[in-house]
Amino acid sequence: MNRPIEGEIKTVTVCRKRTGKFFASILVEDGREMPSTPGNVDAADAVGIDLGLTNYAMLSGVPAGRNVKVPNPRHYRKALVGLRRAQRDLSRKRQGSSNRAKVRLEVARAHERVANSRNDFQHKLSRLLVDENQAICVETLNVKGML
Repeated sequence: MNRPIEGEIKTVTVCRKRTGKFFASILVEDGREMPSTPGNVDAADAVGIDLGLTNYAMLSGVPAGRNVKVPNPRHYRKALVGLRRAQRDLSRKRQGSSNRAKVRLEVARAHERVANSRNDFQHKLSRLLVDENQAICVETLNVKGML
């Protein structure tokens, strides 16, 4: 563990990924009160987010009223060549063989890399938005219905 646990442990959830890695999520009651909601926020410190299909997001109200496009990083498309090769290799292996198990792990690692890079991108973007703005407004749309 990275640091000592302060407070009373309520639940521990252990999960195993397809790559064989184990993760534990620990819920702790630390006795602190939840922070109160902020009062009035200046409109200059707020940002609106429009999620899109071609661009990942469009940020409006970023300093000085500009609109900023956040391009879609397309992590899956970039990893597709390696994924196709690994999945083709997997389909050619005999079921139950140790070589198939090795290639299955390779495919799982490739998918995990895509998921990790997506999560990394989203965490970095959310951290940037939280650091620069006092209020964040997000539009809720049914994107599937638009296609």
